[in-house]
Amino acid sequence: MTQNHSSEDSTGIGKTDRPESSVPQFEEVSSPSSPGHVDRLTGRSDVLLEQSAGDAPQTVDQVEWEERERRNQFRHVEGLGELRDVTEVEYRKIRLERVVLIGVWSNARTRVEEAEESLRELAALAQTAGAEVLDGLLQQRAKPDPATYVGSGKARELADIVAGLEADTIIADDDLHPSQRRALEDVTKVKVVDRTALILDIFAQHATSREGKAQVELAQLEYMLPRLRGWGGSLSRQAGGQAAGQSGGIGSRGPGETKIETDRRVIRHRITRLKRQIAQMSPSREVKRGSRQRFGLPTVAVVGYTNAGKSSLTNRLTGSSELVENALFATLDTAVRRTKARDGRLYVYVDTVGFVRRLPTQLVEAFKSTLEEVAQADLILHVVDGSHPDPFGQIRAVDKVLADIEGVGSIPRILVFNKVDLMEGAARDRLSNLEPDAFLVSARSGTGIDDLRERVEDLLPKPEVHVEALMPYTSGSLLARVRQFGRVTGLDYRSDGIMLSADVDDGLAAAILKESID
Repeated sequence: MTQNHSSEDSTGIGKTDRPESSVPQFEEVSSPSSPGHVDRLTGRSDVLLEQSAGDAPQTVDQVEWEERERRNQFRHVEGLGELRDVTEVEYRKIRLERVVLIGVWSNARTRVEEAEESLRELAALAQTAGAEVLDGLLQQRAKPDPATYVGSGKARELADIVAGLEADTIIADDDLHPSQRRALEDVTKVKVVDRTALILDIFAQHATSREGKAQVELAQLEYMLPRLRGWGGSLSRQAGGQAAGQSGGIGSRGPGETKIETDRRVIRHRITRLKRQIAQMSPSREVKRGSRQRFGLPTVAVVGYTNAGKSSLTNRLTGSSELVENALFATLDTAVRRTKARDGRLYVYVDTVGFVRRLPTQLVEAFKSTLEEVAQADLILHVVDGSHPDPFGQIRAVDKVLADIEGVGSIPRILVFNKVDLMEGAARDRLSNLEPDAFLVSARSGTGIDDLRERVEDLLPKPEVHVEALMPYTSGSLLARVRQFGRVTGLDYRSDGIMLSADVDDGLAAAILKESID
């Protein structure tokens, strides 16, 4: 459970004494179990002893008084109050306050620079969730320890660091097995959260629509199900009486299901209901998508890493004034914005949810219906934060998610490096040399926007049917649709009607021929 610190001001990452640009090696962190630390704890104990001694009544025989006090006091059972989330994982509305980040890396899997960048990203995620990051620790080892993630010795060292910093949460830069998380909590005596739980919490904070909330809750419950804590199946209570049979023995009979079994059943039932609800929401989205396709309305899907500036760029391209938040995963619900091409045709931009390295599989599955918008697009605009230290790592992360969406591979793409106003000239030149076909733009200043818009409109599908028909003057609404969704090449207002020449799609061509004058 999250502890409340009313006096703390969780304003982000900037309060650590350690330079932000460097993530320390685990081995280099000095343990707070120093003489000063011990003296401080000893001093606190002395004060408590003095207070207790001063409170003892002087009018009663000392032995009788102590015996009576022992009978009247509660007997404390060590360890029961150290971790309050005994039977379940609390993941919704987590308000992380003072956190320490930990990560494990090996030369065989990654470079130290990549590990440090991953931990910096974890710090940004923690800040988005409302945390103050006190320290970040990396340990080099062949693979994470299967018991405690960092090894028993380092777990004890981590416990000293957490105690010295007075942190109340540890965040691991990996997905932890439930047993690893529990073991680390047992050693450190604070709550342990893994990367997936952190991202799920951010999604829960930002989901606004009914569908978005249902998708996030589904992902949370699927994450939670194997992490329930309790006796476990092997120690489950059996039904009492005749139902228990004769082989259970003394102590094996009980009231039936344990709490953890009940929780699992409730969660599975809720997961089934959520999947049904999300499936029922799909027709509404498909109707809207179908209407765009029916009228031949071209669609541009805007994808990219979280906080790459997708919404800001979409606003700039469409002239929209939608509120944009400078935060990770600020956009979860798909937004469709309409604009007009140079030739007068309408087309739409679909702003999608942002991606991140190692996006939890629960979220990918839960948001699968939303990501299908990308598969139905005519063009994909891949937006990258050009000012980021590792823009190509972000590109790989997005490409990995897109590769799992059926039908995306054949859709044309435009690579866009955003935020060039924050880059030095040499960095811009490097990106241009590495990706000569990419566009370098700034959604904030407008740099490169006109060239990008022109390229987008050139790649939009063109109407394939050329029609020439004499239309009655009563067909004004149909002519308006032709102007919106097709390309009018000629209009001649005659006494017997309007002579129309236009390039349209199959659906509009059929409607024109149906209303035309023979």
